[in-house]
Amino acid sequence: MSGPMIFLFPLVIIAIVFTFTGVTHWVDSNRKEREAFYRADMLKRFADAPGDGAKQAFELLREQDRIKRINAREGMKLGGLITTAVGAGLCIFLRVVAGSATGSPWLVGLIPGFVGVALLVYVYFLADPIV
Repeated sequence: MSGPMIFLFPLVIIAIVFTFTGVTHWVDSNRKEREAFYRADMLKRFADAPGDGAKQAFELLREQDRIKRINAREGMKLGGLITTAVGAGLCIFLRVVAGSATGSPWLVGLIPGFVGVALLVYVYFLADPIV
């Protein structure tokens, strides 16, 4: 590659990454807006239905909220396990690479390990139970 071409390549890559990020965000926000519109329309139809439609709409909202909380808790469990595993792997890697000499940085791996343990302790012991 010649002089000016070598500077053009990273600029093109950066432009592609930011364009992709913008388009992805736009598509995701449109999808969420559509889902919210259809959810509101469905709840309106339930509430306007004769009989116990309002009760069904309320039950549906409670169930959606419960599912959202379950998914958030499962995500925190997975995040805690991954972060703990990264911490343990980092401890082992730094211990093997740097050895056990004085000033060895292998204890740095305890930082993500303790963050993962804190996430798991919160999920299993401190978080409100899902009813």
